[in-house]
Amino acid sequence: MAGLDTSGSNPDVSLLFDINGLTGHTPGWCDQAVRFLGEYGLPVLSVLLVLWCWWGVRRRGTLDAAASSVAAVVWAPLAAALAVGVNIPIRGFVERPRPFVDHKGIEVLEHGKTDFSFVSDHSTLTMAIGVSLFLVHRKLGLAAIGLAVVEGFCRVFMGVHYPTDVVGGFALGTAVALLLSPLFTAMFTPVLRALGRSRAGRLVWAGDVTGDVIPVAGEREPGGAVRPVPAGEDRDLAA
Repeated sequence: MAGLDTSGSNPDVSLLFDINGLTGHTPGWCDQAVRFLGEYGLPVLSVLLVLWCWWGVRRRGTLDAAASSVAAVVWAPLAAALAVGVNIPIRGFVERPRPFVDHKGIEVLEHGKTDFSFVSDHSTLTMAIGVSLFLVHRKLGLAAIGLAVVEGFCRVFMGVHYPTDVVGGFALGTAVALLLSPLFTAMFTPVLRALGRSRAGRLVWAGDVTGDVIPVAGEREPGGAVRPVPAGEDRDLAA
């Protein structure tokens, strides 16, 4: 299939040159920092947010609540991997060359990219993680989505993607994360519930299956009392 419009009159190309052109006004160390973050750093930070979220949702008040929340967290990296997999045939169908192939004057910060450009794998992966985490923990999800937005900017700044490659990646990652999350959570929660009752139960629930319940703000404690929400406490572990 013919690639997307790459003419100079295309706003997509104009925005590419505007963002990539910033490299001419930044010191070399800044360019290298953006290159590292865009290629490795931000995806790794997204994965670390997944681990942080998992550690937190294990402290839900009951095993059932923890199992469903952990299932939603586990879905985040799986959604990212699935979305990147879906992108493989999309790239082969669109066959859009990298920006530096069709345009002179692009400052390329990451060399060796020989595959097609649409859509951006990095943008797809980070946004899939961000949207998946948002479904289980709003604050960490927003942080992960913020990382995805910065990732998209970095990919254009590096000269390896058009802005529409990034937007397409955001759309693909969001679609996969949202559409399949309910199905995966429903299927995987019983597995994690069973795991929570095993010797490896701490991977799912920080409580005690013999009866030790960790109270969560707003939930009932043993005896019927409702634990108040202290000022400034994050009650959004799985809301």
